[in-house]
This record gives sequence, structure tokens and C-alpha cells, in this order.
Amino acid sequence: MYRIVKKQVLNPTVTLMEIEAPLIAKKAEPGQFIILRVEEQGERIPLTVADFDRAKGTVTIIFQIVGATTEKLNRLEEGESLQDFVGPLGTPSQVEGLKKVAVVGGGVGCAIAYPIAKKLCQQGTEVHTIAGFRNKDLVILEEQFRAVSQKLKIMTDDGSYGEKGLVTNALQALLDEGNQYDEVIAIGPLVMMKFVVELTKKYGVKTVVSMNPIMIDGTGMCGGCRLTVGGKTKFACVDGPDFDGFEVDFEEAIARSSLYRPFERQAHEEACRLFQQEVR
Repeated sequence: MYRIVKKQVLNPTVTLMEIEAPLIAKKAEPGQFIILRVEEQGERIPLTVADFDRAKGTVTIIFQIVGATTEKLNRLEEGESLQDFVGPLGTPSQVEGLKKVAVVGGGVGCAIAYPIAKKLCQQGTEVHTIAGFRNKDLVILEEQFRAVSQKLKIMTDDGSYGEKGLVTNALQALLDEGNQYDEVIAIGPLVMMKFVVELTKKYGVKTVVSMNPIMIDGTGMCGGCRLTVGGKTKFACVDGPDFDGFEVDFEEAIARSSLYRPFERQAHEEACRLFQQEVR
């Protein structure tokens, strides 16, 4: 069992948890993920390692409440435990040797972007971070990003905080200012990453995207996380989650990601009704 040592509500739909998992903390690197189960008969879900503390033996996860399992996970409190917590899985982000990087995060994707920005900063890379959200109430990790970034731009769709506009507006402004990046790292909704790639192609800037499709076993055996990259089938759980953005078939990935949304929505609603009945 894996004890929850810290729980923090970051916004109305996003929660941070610090989990006691010393063996995973010992090996985890930015870009990797874990697979957890809340209960013995529960669903397996992948969540990116948002941070880790090797000395304390803890791993931090940040999740958005979108389905039945994340609803159940969010009901747990400090001191309670998870049934399973397996990892680290996936290939760590390759950031060695990079001198100047733009890190672009969208929504809860910022939880994945933060540990990468942190590692870049620790190795002496100049980091320019762009974090995009729908509105002020959904902003997360601002202080953490500010601590590891030479430049930080917060963007909101409605202009209620930071600058009004999309992350691509901020990235284009930075590129037009003459910033020459070794790499752009984009992490967030598929549509956001698609448009970041379309922009960076025009400037010829290498762009890495983090792909997080449906996963089941995390070992490449189920094939649920398959993607087309450079005309070849890849599996996000073992070949990724980082891929060359110029080679990803985003149209296919977007179409596949939408297949399970009705089921997720129904399961979430059923879980909410069940919890309401238990409270009564």
C-alpha cells in the first residue's frame, strides 16, 4: 500500500498528491509516469510523475478529475493509501546538452512540463516557460515555474490573468523577438500541441511533444496507446511519451482520443451519484 502524505487542491478540478513510494522515487526522472489503482478491483490509470523527492522517498502526482477513477482518487485523504503504484514507466525526457529551451504547457499538462523545466534549470539551461489556462481560477504551479524559468508567460483565454491569448501567441512573440531555441517542448491538450508544432515548423525549431493516449498495461503489450509517428506505429508507454512533434500524426491521435469520452463521462457521473448516496 502506498500512503498519501500530502494532498493539495490546486484548483476546482485539479489535485496534487504526494505519495510514499521510495523505490520509485529513487529511480524516477522527468517525463516518466506511474500506473496506479485506487482499490483492488479498480481501473489502472497512468499519471505522469510531477515531481519526486529521493531523500523523503515520495513521488508527486497531479491529476484532473475527469472520470470515475480520478473521482475516487480525489476522495482519498492524507494518511490513506493507494492499492497499487507502479513505475517509473516510459522513457525519461532527453534534455542533456540543451542551452536554451521554450517549455510550453497547457492546463493540467503543466504538471508534466514542470519537472522538465526544473531539470533544465538545474543543468544550467535558459528556460522560457509559457503556461496556458482557460481562466485565472485554473492556473496551477505559477510559483514553481517562476522559480525555474528566466522568462514566464501566463496566458489565459479570457484575459482574467496574465496575458490574454493562446500559448501560440506568446511563443510566436518570443520567436519574433529573435529568441533562438535549441528546442521547444510542448505538453498539453492534443489540439494545443498540434498548433504549437504548426507554428514551430515555420521557424524550423525542433519541437518535442508529450503524448498521453489511453494506456492499460504500460508495457506495450495491449496496444491501446499506439500512435503513428513518422509513418510508423509507436507505443507511447514504451517508445515515449516524448516524440518529435513534426512526425506525429495528430489527426489520428485526436480522433482516437475522442472514442472513450462518452464512457468516461458516464462513469464519472455514476461515481458522483454513488458518492452522493453514500453521504446520505
